[in-house]
Amino acid sequence: MTTLSSPPLALAVLTLIAVVFPLFPAIQALGSASTLAVSYGSRTVCGIVAEQPTQRILCFRDGQTIFIEPHVSFSAVSGGRNIFCGIRSGGYTLLCWGFNSTNAAFTRRRLYYNPNVLLENLAVGDDQICATVVGAGNVTCWRDGNNARGEFSSVQYDSISSGYGFSCGILKGNQSVRCWGRNSSIATEIEDGFRNISMLSIVAGGFHVCGLNISGGLVCKGNNDFGQLDFPSNSSVEFSELALGERHSCGILVSNRSVICWGGLGFSIDSIRETSFELISSGSDFVCGLTTSNFSVLCWGPGWSNNSSSPSSLSLPKILPGPCVLLSSCSCGVYPLSQTLCSNSGNVCNRCLFTVPTPSSPEPLPSSPPQSPPGTTPSSPPAALRKGLLAFGIVGSVGAFAGICTIIYCLWTGVCFGNKKIHNSVQPTITRAASSNGGTTTSNTNNSPPSRSSTIRRQGSRIMRRQRSGTSSKHADRAEEFTLAELAMATNDFSPENKIGEGSFGVVYRGKLYDGREVAIKRGETGQKTKKFQEKESAFDSELAFLSRLHHKHLVRLVGYCEEKDERLLVYEYMKNGALYNHLHDKNNIEKASSVVNSWKMRIKIALDAARGIEYLHNYAVPPIIHRDIKSSNILLDANWTARVSDFGLSLMSPGSDRDYRPTKAAGTVGYIDPEYYGLNVLTAKSDVYGLGVVLLELLTGKRAIFKDEEQGGTPVSVVDYAVPVIMAGELEKILDQRVGPPQINEAEAVELVAYTAMHCVHLEGKDRPTMTDIVANLERALNLCDDSHGSISSGGISIVSE
Repeated sequence: MTTLSSPPLALAVLTLIAVVFPLFPAIQALGSASTLAVSYGSRTVCGIVAEQPTQRILCFRDGQTIFIEPHVSFSAVSGGRNIFCGIRSGGYTLLCWGFNSTNAAFTRRRLYYNPNVLLENLAVGDDQICATVVGAGNVTCWRDGNNARGEFSSVQYDSISSGYGFSCGILKGNQSVRCWGRNSSIATEIEDGFRNISMLSIVAGGFHVCGLNISGGLVCKGNNDFGQLDFPSNSSVEFSELALGERHSCGILVSNRSVICWGGLGFSIDSIRETSFELISSGSDFVCGLTTSNFSVLCWGPGWSNNSSSPSSLSLPKILPGPCVLLSSCSCGVYPLSQTLCSNSGNVCNRCLFTVPTPSSPEPLPSSPPQSPPGTTPSSPPAALRKGLLAFGIVGSVGAFAGICTIIYCLWTGVCFGNKKIHNSVQPTITRAASSNGGTTTSNTNNSPPSRSSTIRRQGSRIMRRQRSGTSSKHADRAEEFTLAELAMATNDFSPENKIGEGSFGVVYRGKLYDGREVAIKRGETGQKTKKFQEKESAFDSELAFLSRLHHKHLVRLVGYCEEKDERLLVYEYMKNGALYNHLHDKNNIEKASSVVNSWKMRIKIALDAARGIEYLHNYAVPPIIHRDIKSSNILLDANWTARVSDFGLSLMSPGSDRDYRPTKAAGTVGYIDPEYYGLNVLTAKSDVYGLGVVLLELLTGKRAIFKDEEQGGTPVSVVDYAVPVIMAGELEKILDQRVGPPQINEAEAVELVAYTAMHCVHLEGKDRPTMTDIVANLERALNLCDDSHGSISSGGISIVSE
């Protein structure tokens, strides 16, 4: 082991770190939760993906990559025989997936949901699923995914692990081991073996358990038919992590993070002897590990392939070496590259390795080796001290590195001097013209675009260009032509009493035609042919050109038009229940007219209706159409509360070729406009996705796209900046619209799915946003979840992409 030499001051600092942050081992097992897990019955390996805003689960099985809940973040996963489970970030939901032997799909089941009682310490054995309550340590168990469960309310555990038909845990307080389960004989044998031994950690294999005692020595108990208890007796062999299978045991060495194994049949580690690992997880007769070099996954062993000595590299992306948590949760410092691995949404904590008594401790350092129980590796004080100093050195080095990085970041960003770089998804202006001088842009106000827009990477996606129509009559194939007198009569000469709103180019009036049809009539502003009027006329042409050929149940239908001299009017079918915006935000409407909208199922249905309308524009209109102004005031509700997208005055068609084209203007509405479109004038269909994401956040929170936050002294805040951090933290219930009330059990998962979909829709860069087809699929699933019977466990297939 390397000898560390440090100046007295550095040693004092490291000693202080050890006093403040006591070190404990972090260990994985066949039945313990981690960010890497194995379901051994089907040789399925699952991990929580790194470098993604959502810490989603990806699995590898039979050469295929299986996407699990792509819009949900998880903190831990654990696998059994033919099932694996995950605890969602925040700890309030436990989801499990069983395997369908007839195809590659997984069957999803929600075992637990309670935002007030959170779970941790997930442990899945062969068919036994257990977890503890955060803080209290009480254990709840399920059998093979069923809701029949046993609670040990009077017993509290620091940690638990599960094997074949049994589970064991370390009791709070005295650190003794207690076991339970249907396989009572092996549970009793293991518990008796650990009697009178205080343990820091334990992990379960098939029919045996290993762990570290409070002296740092390795202890193994249970079945030893294949030598799985016969660990190396060399006192210098010290483990940071363990992984146990049915007939074997493996551990990661503290010294160089290589893996050694004992017991079992045909386990060879020659090919991985020089490989460093962050995590290891065992199946019944194989092992998988997460490499330190690039966070890839290697698997080996007789149960993995015929050539057990040659490890296989799985086609998985980078996997997290630990869960992403808040910085305050890291008692032993932050793991290097933490911010990158967590995509700036948390930190991976350093693993705590060992406890070194301090001078203030009641127990002094022993002057002679402690008497170890049978089967325990003795740990002499020099070895323990060397281990402690190594841990101190590692923590101190990481701390110094983090400090240097903090100073550099502080100087670069100006945060230390009050010059904060603040993420703001809303720009101060909504329209700016693109000049011809080399792409330089000029705002229509004195405010220049925020500097962050210049840092957005240019996208290689297909760019849309404006295709304006000629005269309106050429594009009114199915629209009636009305005279101005007819429409003036229908609206009582455009009286203020008939005014119901404003659109992209004029005021909207309610009217009744001569034949009794109720309509909405949009009248463009009149005046001379100024630039402003030309813009209004262009919007008129756009809507007429589009709506005369678009026919979909979730788009507002065009009835006709009027074009007389300088007058430009469009006639639509009347939407009896008005704009979604009014039901969410209009003070005069909130109490008396929004009762129908005040249900989660209705809000999700409205979102799905609007998404289907936009999907039609993107995927089925020829050529495709980008709306450019998706917002809650442009989503109208008919007499049956069916949502329809309206106002195509800013819409653009795709070009007839694949050449890039930038529109002459970036236009939209404050709070809804795509930051990438505003910053770079790059327009794609993902710009509409951003707008819909803001609408989804409005539906969830009841807040306007831009609102005054009373908690921040009335400062204007965007709903994106308000909601997204809370959703990412797994605390959605804090921001849900209280007028709707807490979601029922069958609605809660649906609301969460909508929230995570919205979060992905408002990503800064379009390439990171989902397509409208993806959004429709998620919202359909969310609506189906609302239709499930109260308290039922939902299920659904998971899509698979072949490598």
